[in-house]
Amino acid sequence: MKEEEKINENVNENDNVNETLNPEDSEAQEAAEDLEGTEEAENGEEDELSDLKSQVSDLQDKYLRSVAEFDNYRKRTMKEKAELILNGGANAIKAILPVLDDMERAIENGAKTEDPQVLREGMELIFQKFQKTLEGLGVKKIETENADFDVDIHEAVAMVPGMGDDKKGKVIDCLQQGYKLNDKVIRHAKVAVGQ
Repeated sequence: MKEEEKINENVNENDNVNETLNPEDSEAQEAAEDLEGTEEAENGEEDELSDLKSQVSDLQDKYLRSVAEFDNYRKRTMKEKAELILNGGANAIKAILPVLDDMERAIENGAKTEDPQVLREGMELIFQKFQKTLEGLGVKKIETENADFDVDIHEAVAMVPGMGDDKKGKVIDCLQQGYKLNDKVIRHAKVAVGQ
């Protein structure tokens, strides 16, 4: 029996020792788990950091491409604008050339005839053709007959007193015709205005 008691005591002591070791083991296990969690967190942070670096690299690439595309667009539009300025009058010149040809023919034929009426009719036809050509290009004459004076389209070069109240502020005479190109004044009409 004594031996059995000793064995039981030894078993109890071992249990006590295990119990005292178990808290240490559990702390060691917790420390190991914390270390594993820290390593996993560091690995997760490294993965996230590499993902962010990849995104930044992609965004930088897109930005540089966009800047290059815009620069090319700007250069192309500047070149097109310069070409329009240099060659923009070509269409107007092409439209006017037939009128020039008619004038040359009128001068050549004018030497062959003595009838001033024929010359006058020829000049009137050329003038009408020239007006139609200009209208086709968007040029319109500014109307001045019985018009109210408008500083946006008229230029007063003379004031005519004593014309009466009905002519006050009205265009009396046009000294030089004015023109618009697509509703933009390219030359103001020089007029005399009633006072």
